[in-house]
Amino acid sequence: MHRTRTLLVAALLSLAIGSVSAQQSRPVITGISHMCVLAHDVAASADFYGRILGATKGPDLQDANGTRFYFSPTQFVEVLPLPADHQGLSRISCVAFNTIDARALRTYLTAKGVTSASELKTSTDGSRWFTTTDPEGNQVQFVQPGHPAVVIDNTKAISHRIIHVGYMVKNRADEDHFYRELLGFRPYWYGAMQPNHTDWISQQVPDGHDWIEYMMVGDGSDTPTDHVDARTLGVLNHFSLGVINMEAAVTKLYQQDRLPPRHDGPQMGRDGKWQANLYDPDGTRVELMEFQPVTKPCCSDFTASSPLH
Repeated sequence: MHRTRTLLVAALLSLAIGSVSAQQSRPVITGISHMCVLAHDVAASADFYGRILGATKGPDLQDANGTRFYFSPTQFVEVLPLPADHQGLSRISCVAFNTIDARALRTYLTAKGVTSASELKTSTDGSRWFTTTDPEGNQVQFVQPGHPAVVIDNTKAISHRIIHVGYMVKNRADEDHFYRELLGFRPYWYGAMQPNHTDWISQQVPDGHDWIEYMMVGDGSDTPTDHVDARTLGVLNHFSLGVINMEAAVTKLYQQDRLPPRHDGPQMGRDGKWQANLYDPDGTRVELMEFQPVTKPCCSDFTASSPLH
């Protein structure tokens, strides 16, 4: 009887330890899923994302009012109509990351004290996702991809990979607690336009090569908080498409009359990578960037591997 009781206690203890371990183990986060942008003129935005960038148009499986523009089966931009009562300057309504297990990731974050996680949702393509907010109020989604919703037209897209997303950050410490301490994002690179400042802080996803970029305002940056207007915020809040060769990418846009009214570059970035900027009709910046640096970056070395393609 004593032996049976001992075995039972050991089994219950093992289950309890396993349960705690499951809550503390963060599911894999592989990369960027998408960015949600708000459009005051949906037709103009559709032309920008569909014709100029060459993304494949598809239905929005999360919001019937929106439209998706796919760069790959698991990466897209979600274009949503600008609500009539929209407050604020930002035209970004969400950033989203891919995970292999959305349910387990939601359980993990809840166990870590995150109280803003929505209920887990499932779409018709089998994808699962939930939404939460980071410490600065940015809406963040975690998506477990389902089966491909569209067939990608590889002949038109200027890129087939979103390599990073960036957005305004006022408090680095708060964001680091969420992205680095809870989610396991890793340092990648940081830089600035002026000495003794930090304007950009890149944090790579835990289990891939995509990254997020804190676009710092105040908190040691070169941009004062009270100097952010709608145009500036459109530059700060952006996403980046990886290209193998910048000259070839921009030449293709030029020859096919696909350059938008507002664009700049190419130019050498402070991180040693060629880049060029295109702007959608609402001023949201799309940064074309070569995957690999061609010269030594300013300010800091890369502390993780860059994406290859």
